[in-house]
Amino acid sequence: MTMTSKVVAITGGFGNLGVAVGRRFAAGSWHVALIDRVERPSSDTESELAGHLLLGSVDITDFDVAKRAIDAALSRYQRLDALINIAGGFRWETLQEGDLATWDHMYRMNLRTAATMSKAAVEHLVQSGNGRIVNIAAAAATKAARGMGAYTASKAGVMRLTEATAEELKHKSVTVNAILPGIIDTPQNRKDMPDADFSRWVAPASLAEVIFFLASDAARDITGALIPVTGRL
Repeated sequence: MTMTSKVVAITGGFGNLGVAVGRRFAAGSWHVALIDRVERPSSDTESELAGHLLLGSVDITDFDVAKRAIDAALSRYQRLDALINIAGGFRWETLQEGDLATWDHMYRMNLRTAATMSKAAVEHLVQSGNGRIVNIAAAAATKAARGMGAYTASKAGVMRLTEATAEELKHKSVTVNAILPGIIDTPQNRKDMPDADFSRWVAPASLAEVIFFLASDAARDITGALIPVTGRL
């Protein structure tokens, strides 16, 4: 890779999907900045993505912290071409039996992180002349099920953020899109749903291909799209 390679910042970068996305961009000769609240990635990730920027212990619910993470990527690579907002979380909890604090927690993890990072990055994405933002919403947010209120409300917020930001930036050469995954085939989901047919779920590598496409020149005319990627559910 050269210093003229494109640069992508990926939040939630040390998780299963974040690593898969980082791997795909690295294979496409992009410079990669993985950003995560966890202190450090697995040793396998450190080895595989050696030479790329791995930023741990970053609380991107704080705008100033998010801005410093973007600044670190700019200091390392001198440009930013794409932001992939993967950071987030899940909580199943009914309204009657649950805690209202869960609603605040889901908002901060899923929606605020996407907003803070997008705000921190947008100036530099505009400067790139061909900027990309890809958010992770959820297919479940199109119709909430029991116990999914707080989670799906926050992910529906990501969808509306995507649409609004796409409109804001459509004349500034920045596209903004979101993918709506179904159940992602991760070790945690397999543990939580051991009797499920895992072959029907979506592999992180498959989602990574869709995300990489949306960041590519081939997707220059796609913005404001909410794209379901649900496997065979």
